[in-house]
Amino acid sequence: MGIRILDGGLLTTVQDKGRTAYQKSGTPVAGAMDSHAMNLANILVGNNRSSAVLEATVQGPAIEFTEAAVIAVCGGNLSPQLAGAPLPMNRAVAVRAGEVLRFGAPVAGCRSYIAFAGGLDIPLVMSSRSTYLKAGLGGFRGRRLQKGDEIGLTASRAKLPGMEARVVPEEMLPDYRHEADIRIVLGPQDDYFTEYAMMGFFHDFYTVTNACDRMGYKLDGRKLPHVQLEDGNIISDGVAFGSIQIPPDGLPIIMMADHQTTGGYTKVGAVITVDLPLVANMQPGDKIHFVQVEIDEAQYLLRERAKALSAFDGRLNAALPMEESVPEREPESPPAGSVPEKNTPPAAGSKEETKKPAAVPAAAQKTETSPAPAASEPAAVLRSADLSVAVGGNRYEIHIEELAP
Repeated sequence: MGIRILDGGLLTTVQDKGRTAYQKSGTPVAGAMDSHAMNLANILVGNNRSSAVLEATVQGPAIEFTEAAVIAVCGGNLSPQLAGAPLPMNRAVAVRAGEVLRFGAPVAGCRSYIAFAGGLDIPLVMSSRSTYLKAGLGGFRGRRLQKGDEIGLTASRAKLPGMEARVVPEEMLPDYRHEADIRIVLGPQDDYFTEYAMMGFFHDFYTVTNACDRMGYKLDGRKLPHVQLEDGNIISDGVAFGSIQIPPDGLPIIMMADHQTTGGYTKVGAVITVDLPLVANMQPGDKIHFVQVEIDEAQYLLRERAKALSAFDGRLNAALPMEESVPEREPESPPAGSVPEKNTPPAAGSKEETKKPAAVPAAAQKTETSPAPAASEPAAVLRSADLSVAVGGNRYEIHIEELAP
C-alpha cells in the first residue's frame, strides 16, 4: 500500500501547488501554505516540485509505513521522530517497512511538509490534488487525514542515488520566527488611507490573533481608518494569496492559501511571495512588522529564489526521470461545474458532433496519458480530451483524440 495513518494530528491534509486555473469560476486555489518548503521536500526525494505532499499543522500526524520509502520533512520544525529516534529535517531519509513517523512539540514554525519519493496516489480534481476543506474538495476524500486512512505510494523507491548529498543548503532555509519583518507591495487601494495612517501601519507591530487559518490571518494592532469610504466596502475585485484586506473595523486580514477568489474590502497591499512562507508558519501571538518594497524588488527576490531551487534540483536530480510520477487521473464523479478530464464522446449524428468548432486556444487544451496498446492490437488512442469552448455566444463540446503512428 504505502502509508497508514495512526493519528491524523491537529490538521494534516494533502496539498500541492493548488488549482490555479479555476478562480474565474469561483474555486479557490488552495495548495500548500508554505510552497517553498513543499518545493524543497519534493526536490530532496526526486519528485516533480508540484507533486502532492502532506501538510501537517502544529501537531503532526503518526504515520506507519507499510512499504520501504524515501521521505523528506521540510518547513516548520514539529520535532519529527522515526522509529523513536529524532528524524533529521531538510534531508532525504530512507524508511523501512513497519517504521512509524511521529511528531512532537513545535520548535520553530508551525507547518511541516512530508514528501514521499514517487508521490502520493491521490486523484486529480480540477487539475490538482490539493485539499480544499471548506468545500470537501480534492485531497483524500476532501478532508483532513484521520486514523485508519491509507494512501498508496506510486512508483515508490527504497533509496535514491546520492542520498548523503540530499540535504538542503543552510542558505535556502527560511528563518521561521515569532517576530518578523514582512515585506509588502502597496496597492491597489492604498490611496483610500491617509499618509498619517500609512505611517502608523508601517511603524507598529501587528499581532496574529486566534482568528487564523488556511483562509486568512486576522491581525490586532493599530487600526487603519478609511478616508474615502464610510465602511471600507468596495465593488468586489480579485483577491490574491497575500492580499491584505482592511475591513470596516480597520484591522488587517492577510489572505492565505484558501482565500476567496473575490472580495469587497479595500486592500492596502500584498505580502511578497518569498515572505509568504514566514507568515504561513506564524501562530497566534506572533508579531508582524510590515516593510514596504517596490514591485521590482519583489520580482527580483522571487526570480532569485526560483533560480536557486532550479539549481538545487538540477544538482540532485539531473539523472532521474523527470516525468510526473503520479498518474494524471480524475475521480469518477467530477465536482459540479468543473470540466471533467474524461467524458464519453458524443454519439454519432448528435448535435454536439455536428457542430463545427472554431480553433481551440492552446491554453484550453488538456491531455492525459492512456495505457500503451498491446503489440497485437491496431493503433490505439494515446491521448484524448473533452473540451467545452464558447465561440460567438455558442458553446461547443469537442472530443479530441491523438492516435499512435
